[in-house]
Amino acid sequence: MVNMPAPKGQLTANRPLADLTWMRVGGPADYFFLPESKEDLSHFIKDLCSHIDVFPMGVGSNVIVRDGGVRAVVIRLGRAFNHIEISGNQIRVGAAVLDAHLAKQAAQAGLDLTFLRTIPGAVGGAVKMNAGCYGTYVADVLETVEVVLRSGASKTLPAKDLNLRYRASDLPAGCVITAATFRAKAGHPKDLAARMQDQLLRRDQSQPTKLRSAGSTFRNPAGFSSTGQPDDDHSLKAWKVIDEAGLRGARIGGAQISPQHANFMINTGDASAKDLEDLGEMVRKKVFQSSGIQLEWEIMRVGDHQPE
Repeated sequence: MVNMPAPKGQLTANRPLADLTWMRVGGPADYFFLPESKEDLSHFIKDLCSHIDVFPMGVGSNVIVRDGGVRAVVIRLGRAFNHIEISGNQIRVGAAVLDAHLAKQAAQAGLDLTFLRTIPGAVGGAVKMNAGCYGTYVADVLETVEVVLRSGASKTLPAKDLNLRYRASDLPAGCVITAATFRAKAGHPKDLAARMQDQLLRRDQSQPTKLRSAGSTFRNPAGFSSTGQPDDDHSLKAWKVIDEAGLRGARIGGAQISPQHANFMINTGDASAKDLEDLGEMVRKKVFQSSGIQLEWEIMRVGDHQPE
């Protein structure tokens, strides 16, 4: 039995994770930690055995937890990391704040972070993945990121040191993002609200937003997100090459490539994590056979496969 630190927050052994992910699949975490505060998080990580991995998980919007579960301490940030502080055109925000909520709060203050309105998930994941759409990315507005390192120390990192790029960043290994500071351009609240409403309408028309999915399954081979403009080039979009390979609507078990959007994978009701991952790998194989393009996963897959 591993001797675990005794934090002030909630520490649970063998915690099922399926109910915490948008795909509703996967096994348990060895340990699940909900810290009471940043100080609680720092002390816990500092006292945690160095051979035990930590895995920060936001709202589970961009992850498939494998059926065998996660051999780590899964850390989820709650109320203590849900703050938004606005000063001028600068916004400091906790990592647990939902992207959509941040976009709305910023707009009410006359600040333009509208591109975040339709991005699923929370700020921590958006920073780590350099989330973006409609031609704007986190990298365009991010100033600093606050993290707790695997040593337990707190550090503020300038955005310029993170090597932010399409769906990737270079953060210290094992760190947990706790907050971020953005600098946004000014805009009229009514105009920003109207823009977000238009984005929502377009998203709901093209994506299976009412079904169990994890957002975009694969990164665009073009190396950038959709711009949303009439002249947007779709030739190297993931959905396009999947469609051209005849895979729209393809199924394995309870997992399906959405008939509405070919780069969305959905749990139709009884999928296992294996169904979803097998379907994704089948798509990658057939797209490569069809076009010579090697699709890269955008959804993170974590944990162990269920023993046969």
